[in-house]
Amino acid sequence: MSLRIYNTLTRQKEPFVPVESGKVKMYTCGPTVYKPAHIGHMVGPVIFDTVRRYLEYLGYEVIWVLNITDVDDKLIARAREENTTVRELAERHTLDYLECLRALQVQGIRFMPRATEHIPDMIRIIEGLIARGHAYVADGDVYFDVTSDPDYGKLCHRDPEQMAAGARIEVSEKKRHPGDFALWKSAKPGEPSWESPWGLGRPGWHIECSAMSMRYLGETLDIHGGGLDLQFPHHENELAQSECFTGKPFVRYWMHNGLLKFGQTKMAGSLGNVVNVHDLLQRYPGETLRFFLLSTHYRSPIEFSEERLEALHKSLGAFYRFFERYQRITGKSFYDVSAPTRYQELALVNGSFAKEIQQLRQRFLQEMDDDFNTQGAIGVLFGLLTALNRFADEHHLEDAAHREAAPLARFEQAVVVLRELTQILGLFLSPLAVSVSARDRLVSDLVQILLDVRNECRKQKQFALADMIRSRLTELGIVVEDRPGGTTWRWQQ
Repeated sequence: MSLRIYNTLTRQKEPFVPVESGKVKMYTCGPTVYKPAHIGHMVGPVIFDTVRRYLEYLGYEVIWVLNITDVDDKLIARAREENTTVRELAERHTLDYLECLRALQVQGIRFMPRATEHIPDMIRIIEGLIARGHAYVADGDVYFDVTSDPDYGKLCHRDPEQMAAGARIEVSEKKRHPGDFALWKSAKPGEPSWESPWGLGRPGWHIECSAMSMRYLGETLDIHGGGLDLQFPHHENELAQSECFTGKPFVRYWMHNGLLKFGQTKMAGSLGNVVNVHDLLQRYPGETLRFFLLSTHYRSPIEFSEERLEALHKSLGAFYRFFERYQRITGKSFYDVSAPTRYQELALVNGSFAKEIQQLRQRFLQEMDDDFNTQGAIGVLFGLLTALNRFADEHHLEDAAHREAAPLARFEQAVVVLRELTQILGLFLSPLAVSVSARDRLVSDLVQILLDVRNECRKQKQFALADMIRSRLTELGIVVEDRPGGTTWRWQQ
C-alpha cells in the first residue's frame, strides 16, 4: 500500500512521508464563529476526519488540531448587531458548531484551540518577525512586509503584484506595500483588546493559525488543510510568516478541499445563500449529510441541492435494508460486528466469492491511497453490497430450514469486510436514532393487522384480496416484502 496526496504547493500527487515516522501532525482551519454552522462549514471537518480515520487505519498516530476563530471583524460587527458581547456570541456559535460535528460523526480532534487563548504566542511570533526584518510597526499596527520574503506567493504560484490585484486585501495608508498584511491591529473604542509591546490591540487573522498550529504541532506540520478559498490570502500569508519566523519548512502537504456550491455560487454566510446544519438535521440524519459530502472527491466542488441530497438519502436505504437482512439471517446486529480498525492481510476461505471480496477490498484501499478518493471508495462499497446480497440469494441464507453452515460462515466473514471499510469513512457507526411516538406505534400495529389479514387471505387462496391489500399499502408508501421467514414491511425510501 502506498498513499499519495495531492500537494497544492507542488501541484502534484506525492508519496506520503511524515516528518516523524509513525506520527502525523495535521492542522485544519476551523470557523469564525459569528453565525450558526451551515452545511458548508462541515465540508472540511468531514473530509479531514475521514483523512484521519484512514491514516489511523494505516497505523499512524494522528494529532489533529482544528481551531476556532473567536475574535475577528465579523464577530465584532455581529455582536454589535445583536447587542451582545463578542465572547457570548462566539461561545454560543461554538457550541452550535460542536453539536453539528457530533451529528456528522466528526471525531478524533485532539486539540480545538481558541484564538483568544493564544495571544501571548502570537505576540512572541510578531516580535520575532520584527527582529528578523520581516515586519514593521506603523502607528500601533504591525504589518508583515511581503517584499522581505523572496518566496512569497509560492503556494499560489503567483508574485505579490498579481495576488494584490482584486484580492481580499485590507486597504491602509500605513502599509509600505499594498500586499502587506496586518499581524497586529491597534485597538478601537469598544473592541476587544489585549496588552502588547505596541499598545492595546488584537491579532490579525493570519497570525492566529500560525501561533496555534505551532503551539500544538511544532514548527513543521505534516498536513495543513482547509477550503480552496483560504489558499489566498490566508494560507499564503500563514506560510510566509511562519517560515520567516522559524527558518524551516512550515508544511509538507497542503490539502485544499473544493467548496460547497449553490448553483454557480459558493455557499457563504456573506452571500446569504447558506443552509444551516440544524435545519437539515430536521429532515435528514447526520449520516446522510456525511455521505453527501463524501460522495464527491474532496478537491472538487460539491453541488448542493435538495434533490441530490434526497437521492443520496434514498441510496443509503440499500445499506439499511441489508443490515436488516443480516439480522434476519444471523440474529445479530451489523452494528455489533467486530472489524479491524488497522490494516491487516485478509484471510478468507478459498473460493470465487472470497476472491471477489478480496478484490473489492483492494479496490477500496487503492481508491483511498489515491489522494483519499472517497467518491471512488463509496462506489466500491455499493459493489460489495451487491456481492453480499447476491451470495445470500444464491445460498438461500434467509431460509433457516435449508441454509448451510459453510456458506453462512463465508457470508459473515464478508460482512466483517463491509464493516471494516465503512468505518474508515465514518459511516454506519451506530444505529440511526428513531423516535417512536404513540401514533407511530399505532400505525405499526395497524399495518401488522393488515399483513396478518393478507397472509390469511393467501392461505385461503383469496389472492385477489391479498394483492389488493399489498397494492393499497404500496400507494401509502409501505413496501411489503415476502421472505422465507415471514412477511415484513418498511417505509419506502
